[in-house]
Amino acid sequence: MNQFNTIIFDWDGTLMDSAGRIVSAMKTSALNVGLPVPEDEAIRHIIGLSMDEVFNQLFPGADEASRTKLFEEYRFQYIEGDTTPTPLFEGVELLLQSLQEQSFNLAVATGKARKGLLRVMGETKLERYFVDSICADEAESKPSPQMLNIITERNGWQKQQCLMIGDTSHDLQMAANAGIASIGVSYGAHPIDKLSPLKPLHILDDINHLTDVLSLRVPA
Repeated sequence: MNQFNTIIFDWDGTLMDSAGRIVSAMKTSALNVGLPVPEDEAIRHIIGLSMDEVFNQLFPGADEASRTKLFEEYRFQYIEGDTTPTPLFEGVELLLQSLQEQSFNLAVATGKARKGLLRVMGETKLERYFVDSICADEAESKPSPQMLNIITERNGWQKQQCLMIGDTSHDLQMAANAGIASIGVSYGAHPIDKLSPLKPLHILDDINHLTDVLSLRVPA
């Protein structure tokens, strides 16, 4: 796999162990604003999508006022309702450091809004590893290829040298739609049976195994 020189990561469920917090915040928010409370599996399915698409899938009958209330409540529940920092998956920073030292271009394509990504990048101090990022409020929602089209074009990256890493079918479908190879991770929001049909190069049960796939070694 040494043809790749650029790795584009999803954030939630791939680098950050945030799926449980997203599910909890969404259920509490729906309850507090009087909307039907979705099942855990339904919420996990929409992780990585833009908020507009989340509303369309989870609350298709909600009017604009209800959507606005839910968005505000969800933001409060996710950020202020629980002030405990959301952890990264074990080994993530060491992995990013190793990849950067190997001269890979590292980037993020996330369902978070720009404000949210800046906040968690600041909290985790990971921003120094990434040369670029693109967020859900800057392009069409996954699985549209627009995020990947924009970030590759503005950096002059060749798609055949790029690799998308993500934990949901939305990530892998986005990559396929953009003509970019992908690797799935099974420890995030979507199980293997949701990832396999998208034909990623590999499905990893630990992000640290990426170094083996790329024939790299994380420094001890």
